[in-house]
Amino acid sequence: MTKLEKSFSVGVIGAGRIGRIHTENLLYRIPNINLRCVADIKIDEKMRKWSREIGVQKLSDDPYKIFDDKEIQIVLICSPTDTHAKFIQEAAKAKKHIFCEKPIDIDINRINKILEVTKENGIKLMVGFNRRFDRNFKRIHELIVSGEIGTPQIIKITSRDPVPPPMDYIKVSGGIFLDMSIHDWDMARFQCGSEVEEVYAMGGVLIDPKIGEAGDIDTAATLLKFKNGAIGIIDNTRQAVYGYDQRVEVFGSKGCLIADNESTNTVSIYNAECTTIDKIPSFFTERYIDSYYSELKYFFDCIAKNEDPKPNGEDGLRNVLVAKAAQKSFAENRPVKISEIK
Repeated sequence: MTKLEKSFSVGVIGAGRIGRIHTENLLYRIPNINLRCVADIKIDEKMRKWSREIGVQKLSDDPYKIFDDKEIQIVLICSPTDTHAKFIQEAAKAKKHIFCEKPIDIDINRINKILEVTKENGIKLMVGFNRRFDRNFKRIHELIVSGEIGTPQIIKITSRDPVPPPMDYIKVSGGIFLDMSIHDWDMARFQCGSEVEEVYAMGGVLIDPKIGEAGDIDTAATLLKFKNGAIGIIDNTRQAVYGYDQRVEVFGSKGCLIADNESTNTVSIYNAECTTIDKIPSFFTERYIDSYYSELKYFFDCIAKNEDPKPNGEDGLRNVLVAKAAQKSFAENRPVKISEIK
């Protein structure tokens, strides 16, 4: 563990799956953090037991306990998407810096208002696109920036979940392009070094008819055209029976970079019948666990040095614009320019 240059008092809103990952990193992996409160509006006995076991000082069902606590300097927002806008504005008005899970919101006007409020109050806002901090994808980015493969021309991203999420989640998620592919929009922009200009998305319901009945699709392929002329190719599915499939390839004028899946270990089995390796990680909590730590450590380092973190609110806005364009493209079966999205 590397100590921060300064110590910080922190509050966390949301103690679901991702909130627990961040809370445990704050307590166990990032020194000089005083976690004063974890708040969740739906506290049950299982959550109370978890908070006691890991050493949470205070568990509250009122997020405003965090905003009203003058000792708290930083707020982590890990609650459902439809609460993000409200909580960001409250934290900004209380002069607290903010780390917020993606997406900021699904409404463009609300996102613009959030960006105005944080700017007016001098608040630093980082959005949790953690895959930028994965060691493999980060290495690809470093090599691109160093000129190792020249100018990026084609970015290919494969992002496939092992199983569909619960139907209750599907109904409120905002759809595959907003809740799942949004990580891939960010990764494509991150690696390309350019903004998306046009989107062409297609997809269908190939896994579970109930997903279609809920108004979503479960399988998608999207083409992105970037302002610098590069092309992005992204495929998503809600179900890959072999595990959590996460791959990135960047082809450039001087070469190609590939980040393949990592197995859960490096052991190969050789016998008379076959040669095998163990399966890839089962889901994001296993595949990206170190990236969640790395993004938080980076965020606190930025606050300590008074630097603006990335990805920021503007990145959050641009990724939602791509998602909206993909939705419109799929619905109207045509390429859609980002400039069409308001």
